[in-house]
Amino acid sequence: MFENLLSQLNSLAWGPPMLVLLLGTGIFLSVGLRGITLTRIGDAFGELWRGRHSQEGGEIPPFRALMTSLSATIGTGNIAGVAAAIGIGGPGALFWMWMTALVGMGTKYAEAVLAVEYRQKNDKDEFVGGPMYYIRNGLGKKWQWMAIAFAVFCGFGGLGIGNGVQANSVADALVHSFGIPEWVTGLVLAVLIALVIFGGVKRIATVATRLVPVMALAYIGVGLLILAMHLPQLPAALSTIVSSAFTGTAAEGGFAGAAVWIAIRMGVARGIFSNEAGLGSAPIAHAAAQTNSPVRQGRIAMLGTFIDTILLCSITGLVIVVTGVWTGEEAGSAMTAAGFASVLPGGDRIVAVGLALFAFTTLLGWSYYSERCFGFLFGVRALIPFRVVWVLMIPVGATVNLGVIWTIADTMNGLMALPNLIALLLLSPVVFRLTRQEKTASVQSE
Repeated sequence: MFENLLSQLNSLAWGPPMLVLLLGTGIFLSVGLRGITLTRIGDAFGELWRGRHSQEGGEIPPFRALMTSLSATIGTGNIAGVAAAIGIGGPGALFWMWMTALVGMGTKYAEAVLAVEYRQKNDKDEFVGGPMYYIRNGLGKKWQWMAIAFAVFCGFGGLGIGNGVQANSVADALVHSFGIPEWVTGLVLAVLIALVIFGGVKRIATVATRLVPVMALAYIGVGLLILAMHLPQLPAALSTIVSSAFTGTAAEGGFAGAAVWIAIRMGVARGIFSNEAGLGSAPIAHAAAQTNSPVRQGRIAMLGTFIDTILLCSITGLVIVVTGVWTGEEAGSAMTAAGFASVLPGGDRIVAVGLALFAFTTLLGWSYYSERCFGFLFGVRALIPFRVVWVLMIPVGATVNLGVIWTIADTMNGLMALPNLIALLLLSPVVFRLTRQEKTASVQSE
């Protein structure tokens, strides 16, 4: 009875109404911003490069803020999530992931602008921010209940999605590819994570800055090598992706077929799950950036969605389609592993290592997100106890069947988007005004 009720709530949290709201908010913000999230990608990369050594107000340089955000964003969704979307919705799901990312850049931009604009200092004199702060500080005390709701959903949801699920994914990948027992993986992970998170956001950002670019570029490089070896099949694969996005996919091999609406739903759902645009998690990291310009950090933040989905998810999806493994029996990360292994000896192990690294950095990034939520709810005195609980949860997640716990966490992960999206829509005039002011100031200075 309880599990059925929980399943229904989860379907509602990630159902069509929520996906329409997420997508609709992204479209509204992108149109209101007059498409600058697409036309100024080049400028954003330039600002990211210049933001490596900022000395403005904040905790970490803008570059490291993005790497911290990406450490949480780049995870199992880039490997298993893309495969799940294609396995259920067909190759067309990848097209809808792209569309979701393009409008999601507007959402991520707005989140970071508001996070920096409404951030504040806590009792430890640290800059903190995110949806819970821009809801309370931007909308006023009468919206405090919504800020608390977000913090509860994000804080407790993170313990499942950002901790238990990630530890479980690493343990599962390593036991199947290398025969490493789950309990060993859990203990090693717990020690490594403890060494990082007890150093606070600056240490998390330092580790993320060293790991994220290397693992992302390595994964892209291996993926491009496979695509280069299938260059003659690439045009047909791209054609299949685009055509099946609008016509559905006919049954082929072990694949049962998918209608257009399933392709759209899977593409949008998995795209949002992967890049987190609209969930409200990433602005928590961007609020710590050393910057005096909310707009400048907004442009840097939108690159997170571009890198996660347009680059990394595309590599996974294209490898799956060009190698033809999407018509086979494998599902999830096993499908991605089969695509890599069909071309490269030990390709399945490459995917296993990639999955382990992606999940490890997600554990780091989400520890910071959840910590800031608990800090908002209970004050700075809760930070050390939270870190202890976070570390202790890792071996548990690595060794047990999460079952209902996963469903509860996944539901909270979806529900945290609701207060965030409401705040984004209500505070959108602030985002548009700050963007216009920055543009005017830029023109006058030229």
